[in-house]
Amino acid sequence: MEKKVRNALVTGGSMGIGTAICPELARAGFDVALTYRKHEAEALEVVRVVEAAGRRGLAIKADVADFDAAQRVVAEVVERLGGLDVLVNNAGINWDGVVWKMTEEQWDTVIDTNLKGYFNFIRAVSPLFREQRSGKIVNVTSINGLRGKFGQANYSASKAGIIGLTKVVARELGKYGVNVNAVAPGMVKTAMAEKIPPEVLQAAVDETVLKRIAEPEDVAAVVAFLCADAARQITGEVIKIDGGQYI
Repeated sequence: MEKKVRNALVTGGSMGIGTAICPELARAGFDVALTYRKHEAEALEVVRVVEAAGRRGLAIKADVADFDAAQRVVAEVVERLGGLDVLVNNAGINWDGVVWKMTEEQWDTVIDTNLKGYFNFIRAVSPLFREQRSGKIVNVTSINGLRGKFGQANYSASKAGIIGLTKVVARELGKYGVNVNAVAPGMVKTAMAEKIPPEVLQAAVDETVLKRIAEPEDVAAVVAFLCADAARQITGEVIKIDGGQYI
């Protein structure tokens, strides 16, 4: 019988989609740890929501691009929550610019956070998941990692890299009973989306076949499903959550 998962770690849980993923996992019966880099007040509010759902919450300040920090965070979660069964890699940034104007700093910063950051935490949990012969990893990528987007060479490359990373790790950890999947949202109604010019936001809506963009909760519901026992036979998959924006 598969071990019942109890504890989850969500990177970047204080902002954007992460603020929906953490409560959704709590409602599904998980105690939830989350990382944040700058937004402490927001992180503590997410912990409050998790606790209101009757589960334990834990917020840890960390830069996901820091390899040693990832090791420290995972060790702290295991110590304070008594174990770890689920990793949701969600932390990400964008710093857009056309490729002929993009600086090395823009490229490195986005790649280090979005791609290296995912590797750092996968690397940190893998020995534990191998030893306990169970675990679930869900990586948040983007449809722009599948199709590319003008002005986002760094972001699209990082998100495409996450897809490749997901498939490799699914192969490597599968024999240890670990499921590794990715979700690829299209445009999502986050605080970041609110800063987008209205015409750009409308263009995203027009791209969808459902004529609406996703709410963070739409993404969180799929993440929670992939973390559940019901998804035990799904691994190496990339599930688009985009209202048909990609097609």
